[in-house]
Amino acid sequence: VNQILLLLLVLTVCAILYNKVHQVPSALKNETVDLESPEEMEEEIPVVICAAAGRMGAAVAAISSIHSNTEASVLFYIVGLKTTIPHIRKWIENSKLKEIKFKVVEFNPMVLKGKIRQDASRPELLQPLNFVRFYLPLLIQKHEKVIYLDDDVIVQGDIQELYDTKLAPGHAAAFSDDCDLPSTHEMIRSVGMQNTYMGFLDYRKQAIRDLGISPSTCSFNPGVIVANMTEWKHQRITKQLEKWMQRNVEENLYSSTLGGGVATSPMLIVFHGKYSSINPMWHIRHLGWSPDARYSEQFLQEAKLLHWNGRYKPWDYPSVHTDLWENWFVPDPSGKFKLTRPDS
Repeated sequence: VNQILLLLLVLTVCAILYNKVHQVPSALKNETVDLESPEEMEEEIPVVICAAAGRMGAAVAAISSIHSNTEASVLFYIVGLKTTIPHIRKWIENSKLKEIKFKVVEFNPMVLKGKIRQDASRPELLQPLNFVRFYLPLLIQKHEKVIYLDDDVIVQGDIQELYDTKLAPGHAAAFSDDCDLPSTHEMIRSVGMQNTYMGFLDYRKQAIRDLGISPSTCSFNPGVIVANMTEWKHQRITKQLEKWMQRNVEENLYSSTLGGGVATSPMLIVFHGKYSSINPMWHIRHLGWSPDARYSEQFLQEAKLLHWNGRYKPWDYPSVHTDLWENWFVPDPSGKFKLTRPDS
């Protein structure tokens, strides 16, 4: 009997020890899962910027301004053509920007074959990288939400705020309305800019009239985009944009002689009435429309993002508010890209 009792006692002790030994790894495993759960992990902010030949300094300044003004984890997708990619990669890797997280993506201009109507009045608007924004889902695979920025911007706010822009259900993108900020209205009037669909589409053409869009409808600027990739693909936005590009080749529905050139107009058509709004202070634009028209310094200091859309760029001369842009410029280690200044 004593031996049986002793055996039972030993078995009981062994069972208790077995449970304790196997409970510890289980608890650690659960804790590890909790720590690595998606809710706890830091979300990466993908930002797409193009690096075009002759204006790579613009992309570098934009990247520098974003990186310097946020604590968020930003992944830069730097899009270029095959011939320009080695230059931008070396620029970043051999400057103070070497600590950023970035991927260089090659854009194949052959996707545009037969979709761009040649127009000599502003040939710079026909450059292939102007159409990268049309093909975001093809270039960026793993992200649900993406920020696209033109290269001629600087960011003075925390890019996390822009990324947190709410998109309404069913909206594939958010833009800035051209009528949304009273402070810019005087600038628009003074330099003769357009801020309605009349300034971008040729309403003499039946295809444009058939859209049923009033010519007085406020336009938007696609130089800053917050995009939902799932909706973009679901609605086949890229295919819709390509359709209007091809129709323009055939029917000349819009041209670079109008307000926005050839990249803005198809977006105005495809996204009409189907986009969310970006906070106006996150897209203060028209800084490049005149070498004379200026905003107040106080207004510019409050702005979250500045955009030199237009002919007069801050790395060239003449231009306005170049000091604000040059604060973020990182010199080219190779010396190929140089700023144009009155005394240069």
